[in-house]
Amino acid sequence: MAKPSNNAQNGSPQTDVSEQFSHLKQLSKIQGPADLKKLDIDQLTELAADIRAAICDQVAQTGGHLAPNLGVVELTIALHYVFDFGPQVDGDRLLFDVGHQCYPHKLLTGRLNMLPKLRTRVGMAGFPEPKESDYDLFSVGHAGTAISTAVGMARGDQLMGQDRKTVALIGDASIVNGVAMEGLNNAGTLKRQFLVVLNDNGMSIAKPQGAMAHYFDRVRVSPLYGEIKKRAHDVLKRVPGGHTLEELYARCGEMMKAAIMTGHMFEQFGLLCVGPVDGHDLKTLIAMMEEVRDFDGPVLLHCKTIKGKGYDFAEGDATTFHSPKPFTVEGCRVEIKSSGRSFTTAYADAMIDLMKRDDKVFAITAAMPDGTGVSKVMSEFPKRSLDTGICESHAMDMAAGMAKSGIKPFFAVYSTFSQRALDQVFQEVALQGLPVRVCMDRAGFVGGDGAVHHGYLDVSMFRLFPDAALIAASDEANLRAGLQFMADYNDGASFIRYPRDNVASQPVQADEDVPPYVLGKANLVRPARGDKPDVAILAYGVMVYEALDAIVALEQQGYDIAVYDARFAKPVDIELLTELIGADIPVLTVEDHLLAGGFGSAALEAAHDAGLAVGKLHRLGMPMKWIYQDSRPNQLAEAGIDSAGIARKVRMIMDADAQRDGSVDGTDKPAAKTRVLG
Repeated sequence: MAKPSNNAQNGSPQTDVSEQFSHLKQLSKIQGPADLKKLDIDQLTELAADIRAAICDQVAQTGGHLAPNLGVVELTIALHYVFDFGPQVDGDRLLFDVGHQCYPHKLLTGRLNMLPKLRTRVGMAGFPEPKESDYDLFSVGHAGTAISTAVGMARGDQLMGQDRKTVALIGDASIVNGVAMEGLNNAGTLKRQFLVVLNDNGMSIAKPQGAMAHYFDRVRVSPLYGEIKKRAHDVLKRVPGGHTLEELYARCGEMMKAAIMTGHMFEQFGLLCVGPVDGHDLKTLIAMMEEVRDFDGPVLLHCKTIKGKGYDFAEGDATTFHSPKPFTVEGCRVEIKSSGRSFTTAYADAMIDLMKRDDKVFAITAAMPDGTGVSKVMSEFPKRSLDTGICESHAMDMAAGMAKSGIKPFFAVYSTFSQRALDQVFQEVALQGLPVRVCMDRAGFVGGDGAVHHGYLDVSMFRLFPDAALIAASDEANLRAGLQFMADYNDGASFIRYPRDNVASQPVQADEDVPPYVLGKANLVRPARGDKPDVAILAYGVMVYEALDAIVALEQQGYDIAVYDARFAKPVDIELLTELIGADIPVLTVEDHLLAGGFGSAALEAAHDAGLAVGKLHRLGMPMKWIYQDSRPNQLAEAGIDSAGIARKVRMIMDADAQRDGSVDGTDKPAAKTRVLG
C-alpha cells in the first residue's frame, strides 16, 4: 500500500480526487496500478491523454518539469500495465534515473490528489520521494544512478530468495554518464531477469552531446516482424551466457526475436538489446514488455520517444519547456511568466563581457547550457564554449587540461552537481595547482526541486584544498566583480556560488561603487550609525540582502548593526575579524550553506587560530537536516536564515551579552546597547 498522498508520511492513498481533475474520465478512476490493469487498450489511450492534460494544466500554474514527463506517458503506462511494481512482498522494482520524468508514475500510483500542490511541502514532490510513497524506491535527482542501484536491488533480492522483477528507466543522455556505464558493465553479469529501458528522445535538457548521441541519431525504429530467424541467429550466437543458439533462441519470444538489435553497442556489455521500438505505441510497448518481462537474463529495451509529446509548443521547444516557470496558452501563443532578472541571466551577460575582454576565457557546461546561462554564451562564442553532456567528472578534468594549456576555463555547473566532480578537483585541479574556475549556480536552497538539488555543501567540500579561493556573489555587480577576480586569479582553483533567484532589483551599492575583489577581503555595505555597532553581521553571498532586511526591524528597536559582504569563505577576512572582536563587537556570520564546514566554520577556525575570543563569534546557516520541496523563502524561514531568523539571532546575541553583564532591565529595549555605546 502506498504512503499517504495528503501529508507524505504514513497511511494509504486518498480516494478523493480534486475537482480540478474530475473531468478526466480515465485518470480520475486511477487509485493505483490495479485500476490501470482493468482498462483495455482504447481506454489506455484515453488515459494517456488525461495524464498529459493533468500535467500540462498543473505545470502551467505552478511551474515544474513538463516536456520530460509528457514524453514518457505511454512508456510509464506500459510498464505499470505489464509489471507489478509496488511495496508488496513480491512487488517488482522500478528505479528512475534523474527522476524528473516521474509525474506519470506518481499519477498511476494514487497521487492525483497531490498534484494541485505540486512542488510544495504538502503536495507532490517533483522527483521520486520515498517519504511520499512506497512506490518510490530512491529519492533521486542526479543522472546515471538507476542502473547501479537496480543491479544492487536485483542482487539483493536474489540473495534474499525473492523473485521480484527489476526495471531501470534511463534516458539516452544519462546513459553516457560514467556511473551508468559502470552499472551496465555489472548488469551484464547478472544471471537473472533484469531490464534496462532506454528512453531515447534525442534530448537531455538540451541536445545531447558526444559520440553516443550521434550513434543514437543513426539508430531508427526497426520493424517488429520480418527476417526473424536470420536476425535472431546473427545476434543471439554472440550474447554472453548462452551456450548454444538453440538454448538462447528457445528463451526468446517470437516478437522479441524480431526486434533484437544486431550490433547494438550495449550488446558488448552482455545485454540482449531489443529495439528501437516506438515509445508512444501502447500496443507495441505492452506486447514487447510482456515478451521481455520473464526473460532470465539482462535485457536492454531501446524505446524512441518524443520529449514534450502531445503539445506542439513543448515538442517544438523541449529545452524551454523542460522545466518552465508558470505559463499561459492562448491559441498558438505560449507565454512563460517573467519574474525578474535571474542570477543565471546575469551570469551569461557577465561571461560574454568577460570573454570580449579576454580571449583566453573558455565557457564549459555539463548538459545544462540553459540552466547555467551558457547557451547564450555559446551563441556569442561558439568556438570558445562547449557542452560536454552529463559528465561533470569529465568536464572538470577537461578544464584541468585546458588550464594546463594556458586557457582560462570557466565551468558553469549547478552546486549540487559540482560534488560529482570532487575527486577530479582533488587530483587533477588542486593537486596540480591549476587555475580552473568553477561557477556554481543553484547554490543554497533551490525551492521546488527540493533536497535532491539543494546546493548546501560546496563550501565545506572545496575550501579543503590548498590555494583554492571561494567566493559568493551577493548581487549582479558583485557577480561581475567576482568573475573578473577569478579570471585574474592564477594561484589555484577558484569557486563562485550564487542562488536560483533573481538579482537585487535595488542593489545596496551602485555598480560603480562596488570595489574589485581582493583576495580574502570583505566589503562593508551598511555601516553602523554610531562609532561602534552592537553587532557586526558578516553575510556570505545573497544573505547580505536578508541581513539588510533584518536590520530594518532591529534599528526600529534601537539596535545599531553593521553589515559586511563577506565575499570570501576562503580565505576569510582575518584582519576584519581581529578588528571587530578586538573591539569587543559580537560578530554574526550568515550563510545559505550547511553550518558544518561552511563559511561560519571557516571564520571560527580562523579566529581560533589567530587567538581571538571565539565566544564573540556566532554562526547562522543551514541546519543538519533535510529540507524538502517548497518555495525558497519558505525554506529559508524553516532553516531560520531569513531576515526574521537573522533578527531573532541578533536579539539572542544581545540578550546573552546583557545577561552576562547583569544589565537586563526587563524591557524590549536592548540593555546591552548602553554597555556597548555608553
